[in-house]
Amino acid sequence: MAESHFDEWIAERFHLLWPELFEPGVVEPAVELLADLAGTGSALEFGIGTGRIAVPLSHRGVRVQGIELSAAMVAQLRAQRDTSNIDVTIGDFATTKVDGSFSLVYLLRNTITNLITQDEQVEAFRNAAAHLESGGRFVIENYVPELRRLPAGETIHVFTATPTHLGFENYDTANKTAISHHYWVIDGQLKQFSTTHRYVWPAELDLMARMAGLILAHRWGGWDREAFTGDSRSHISVWEKAV
Repeated sequence: MAESHFDEWIAERFHLLWPELFEPGVVEPAVELLADLAGTGSALEFGIGTGRIAVPLSHRGVRVQGIELSAAMVAQLRAQRDTSNIDVTIGDFATTKVDGSFSLVYLLRNTITNLITQDEQVEAFRNAAAHLESGGRFVIENYVPELRRLPAGETIHVFTATPTHLGFENYDTANKTAISHHYWVIDGQLKQFSTTHRYVWPAELDLMARMAGLILAHRWGGWDREAFTGDSRSHISVWEKAV
């Protein structure tokens, strides 16, 4: 069972802690692509959080439902206007079921790595496939593990460093995990937040998809559908359920 680290303190400050996630240049291309993939069908977001993507996607006319482990994050979604039409079920997206079938299931912003065992990640793919209609698509946005950027013998990679936010990962290659550490200066006080993740390569995700009856349809280097290359630091992957 996955554990939620997003308590009330984090949920209430989510926009403040990760402002880059809410920039129009980040949100709008994601919503555009997801709306295109959903077509005239419904969408299910695994790890819907505060509705960063689900809310604008619903404003595009897509019927959106969500699964979310953190009740505090859902409370922030509910505090926004025009969200009563977004049904959210509290639970672990690897195992929680909702009614209906969907043309699109999506899991964004590295959230697959919140599941810290391979078995849980496999179950997430199986759960996505179980919710998809024939021809439906499962989308994951995830980072490419930064191992090649580590100097020989080192385990720590700094992924953000600003005057108010320091973030770095400590890799454990023997166990395929990385502990993500964040330090923020907020109102003159230092706040620390750490979470464990199981990093995963695109090829391993493809194998998990095949085990769930899904086939890779697209892999892009970003939401504008740019090519995925050896230099890409993240990917948007789309798997399809057979008709």
